[in-house]
Amino acid sequence: MAASVDPLVVGRVIGEVLDMFVPSVNMSVYYGPKHVTNGCDIKPSMAVNPPKITLTGHTDELYTLIMIDPDAPSPSEPSMREWIHWMVLDIPGGTNPTRGKEILPYMGPRPPVGIHRYILVLFQQKASLGMVEQPPTRANFNTRFFAGHFNLGLPVATIYFNSQKEPANRRR
Repeated sequence: MAASVDPLVVGRVIGEVLDMFVPSVNMSVYYGPKHVTNGCDIKPSMAVNPPKITLTGHTDELYTLIMIDPDAPSPSEPSMREWIHWMVLDIPGGTNPTRGKEILPYMGPRPPVGIHRYILVLFQQKASLGMVEQPPTRANFNTRFFAGHFNLGLPVATIYFNSQKEPANRRR
């Protein structure tokens, strides 16, 4: 049913950011026509706007989507790990994040140096999370702590892509 977690282990997503889990929901992610697969490259210029995401599941199930960069500001010195790029709660199963409650607006990849991993993590909620405050800062978010605090358990789906700063002459 769901994709293997092997690329998540190879990409150090499992271990550094998430604990081992068994995917139970299919999550499709597209930036324009580009289908995002684990470890693929997405140019920041392609990811200025939020991706189109579809989830499997039933409409009576609710999900939380978090997008983070564990490599901020630099993969060799990630002192701002995890930089949170997006947070949407109460997404009905079988739909997409536009049907959920956006807590933190989408911010596209802006890697200043090196190749950064951008991780989209999906959790199944046990109930509506109600009023959740926006994190006070995007820097040093902790996905494990957040999931524990709101009793979300392990992820049900995760996809990550790589992105690096584009040369100035290619952005025109």
